[in-house]
Amino acid sequence: MSERRTTKAERKEQARREREEIQRRASRARRNRRVGVSVLLVLTAGAIAFAALRPRPDVAGAEELIARAPEAARTAGCTDVSAVGPYQPEDQDRAHGELMPPVSSYPSVPPASGPHADATLPAGVYDSPPILGQALHSLEHGAVVVWYEPSAPATEVDRMVEFFRQPENRDHTIVAPYDYSGEGAAGTLPGGAQMALVSWHHVQTCSAPSLPVAASFADNYRAPPLAGGDYLGDAPEAGQPI
Repeated sequence: MSERRTTKAERKEQARREREEIQRRASRARRNRRVGVSVLLVLTAGAIAFAALRPRPDVAGAEELIARAPEAARTAGCTDVSAVGPYQPEDQDRAHGELMPPVSSYPSVPPASGPHADATLPAGVYDSPPILGQALHSLEHGAVVVWYEPSAPATEVDRMVEFFRQPENRDHTIVAPYDYSGEGAAGTLPGGAQMALVSWHHVQTCSAPSLPVAASFADNYRAPPLAGGDYLGDAPEAGQPI
């Protein structure tokens, strides 16, 4: 029995159904693309709105922060600024070299002078502990370092980071965690302190981080001062680039 041959009308109907299926697929593809683009636009707009509206650290200007520093220092449990002696032997206080002696041999924790690296540490905010010897060399040039304990409350640390990251406040200022576990007890901040402010031969520690206290320290012991204050430091190469 021979196969039945399709008629011309049947072939035309089959072709019509195939064209309609192709059109339906194309229509679904266009619809899916439109939905995808719409979703992407909504997500992008949401991300932009979130970035614009999300809470940011409430950071005042330098002068306002400095005015609040005395009360903030009491609240944060800060010591007075201490003048620490030079590294011993004293002829090594400004020694340069890539190999540093143990941190425990320095007269203060964190160190405020002494043998240090040939290169300086550039100003800025560091997420991990920088090379300590480079930070010391920057102190010699009039920088201040705002050291914080890695477990310190993130809110106040974020305020300090936000403030000192701004170009007008960044000059000769380093903000970084103090965490040098290989150095034993000298590799962590002393006495439960969560912040230590350091310039050449000067150290102030606080039980809690405080941006007003850090700003005030930078106004007095940084070269150049943060907000035009009187420079009280004694860095031997104050104001040299870092």
